[in-house]
Amino acid sequence: MSDLYERIVSERNGYQKLIERIPGFRGYNDKGHRRAADRMVREYVAGQLKQQINRLAGLEVQLLDAGGLSYMSKTSSAKTRLQTYHDRVLAAMPGYAGLDDPIKIQEQELDHLYAFDEAQIRYADQIKAAMDGLETAAIANAGIDEAIRALDGAVNEANQAFSLRGDVILNIGKSMGQP
Repeated sequence: MSDLYERIVSERNGYQKLIERIPGFRGYNDKGHRRAADRMVREYVAGQLKQQINRLAGLEVQLLDAGGLSYMSKTSSAKTRLQTYHDRVLAAMPGYAGLDDPIKIQEQELDHLYAFDEAQIRYADQIKAAMDGLETAAIANAGIDEAIRALDGAVNEANQAFSLRGDVILNIGKSMGQP
């Protein structure tokens, strides 16, 4: 497994952290709530990302006003990656067993799924922090290139983690006898 995968699944208390962050989250244990729980997590994360996309657009204007035309290709690239990540999170199809599937998800698989969902929320927080750093750099007109790289790095890792989350869901489906 990859280092990123190991780092995510080593995080404990993913379920508790999800309950604390997402009002109404019931989890995946109850087969009738699996799709709703998945949708809640994805909508929450997508909402957080959308705020940062809008914020980046405002920072681009601020950078332009300060004569930072040279940063536009970098910020545009970061914004495109962030928008792509947002769209993937929002548009991902739920991958859990069907609502009438009598087979329960095993506890270890469930723990991994919660860890990956909670990681997506942490990545949204990291992207916000990177955006804070970019905003600070833009105001100071110093360290802007580094701040853009930090934002881009956070978005890239979050996107990789989201792909790994998809792998976890596929493995759950396979262990439950789904194609």
